[in-house]
Order: sequence, then structure tokens, then C-alpha cells
Amino acid sequence: MKRLLVVDDDKALRKLLGDYLGENGYEVVLVGDGEAMRQELARTAFDLIILDLMLPGEDGLTLCRDMRARSSVPILMLTARGDELDRIIGLEMGADDYLAKPFNPRELLARIRNILRRSQESPGTGAAPRQLIFAGWTLDLSARHLIDADGIVNPLSNGEFKLLQVLAEHPRTILSRDQLMDVLSGREALPYDRTIDVMISRLRRCLRDDARDPLLIRTIRNEGYMLSTQVEQRA
Repeated sequence: MKRLLVVDDDKALRKLLGDYLGENGYEVVLVGDGEAMRQELARTAFDLIILDLMLPGEDGLTLCRDMRARSSVPILMLTARGDELDRIIGLEMGADDYLAKPFNPRELLARIRNILRRSQESPGTGAAPRQLIFAGWTLDLSARHLIDADGIVNPLSNGEFKLLQVLAEHPRTILSRDQLMDVLSGREALPYDRTIDVMISRLRRCLRDDARDPLLIRTIRNEGYMLSTQVEQRA
């Protein structure tokens, strides 16, 4: 049974989500603020965090940034409808996906299932590559992290890992936003949805790729993105 942590100061919504997700086979822990969230994380391991943006005390963006600095546990952020800037900032802070309030619980359930499925996907067995090596970087598919030329591990969120993996598995191939969005969340990119653009920006920072003149992850106008270097696969 997967364990979810719901962080929201709306008591009625917390109960609704706890009942609904519990009925769908999840173990759910409910808290109302960042302090309670930290206490639960200190004593329990969770498979996914559902984190509201607007919280008393520390807001969701601060909590998301702090979590991402020390953990790769998937984070689904809940935002107010129409707050596009907040959603973009949430993705930049390390959230794996976002959902605007009010939402249909079924859509939340679908997002949770997609995130968890992708976080559990493994490279397989046998001759399947375990490492993707490019431009001095090594993407370790087993440990799910990025290693630089000096051997220093650079932690990636689940979304960043999956996005870099698909780019590295298809080097010098243009991948559309819809293709990349399907990898991240099992859905096509909606009009004006900047999720992929924000994720690409985060990856460029991780790879120290100049955003003004990127050499590794190139933007192909009106088509998508491409990892523009040779990739070596090692078993």
C-alpha cells in the first residue's frame, strides 16, 4: 500500500481527500501546516506528497524547495485556479506536477497514479543500459541520479530524472512538448501549459547549460526540445 501525505489547511478538504484516497487503496496521513508536515516526514517514509501552495506559516513553495534539496519524493502541488505564476514557480521549486483548485477528485487520483507509476519504472534487466553518459555527465538509471565529471552526485526530482532520461535515450532527436508531457504525467500539454518549459529550465541549471545559449538541451522553435550531443550507453 502506497503512503501519501496530504498537506492542506482546509480541514474539510483534508477529510475529503483522506476518505477518497483511502477508499482507492492508499494509506493517507493528513496534516494542516508545514510544522506538522516536517514532524511526519521525520518519522515516516512517504511515496508522494500532496502539498497545498497556500499554507499558514511556511508556504507550499518554501516547503517544496526545502524538500527537494534533501529528497526526491514526488510532490504534487495544489494551486489556486488562475495563478499561473505560482504554478510555474512551484515547478521551478521542484514539484513534479500541479493541480488547480477546485478539482475533480478523480483527476487528482489519475495524477497520483501517473506520478507513482513513473517513479517506480525501472530500466529493466539483462542487457538494458544502466548508465547514460554524455558531455561529462552520467545519468545512473538504477540510482536515479546525475553524476558530474568530478563524481559529485546531483540529485534530481522524479520529473527531472524522467525528462532527462527520455532526452538521453533519444539523443539528437526532436521531442515535442506533448511527447515529453506524456512521459512526465501521461497527458498531452494543454495550450499555454509551461510545465515542460519550466522543467527544461531546471534541467539546464542542473547541467550548467547556459539558458541564453544552451549547448546541451536545444530549443527547436515550434517543434520541441533535443539533447544535442552523443550519448554512450553502458550496461
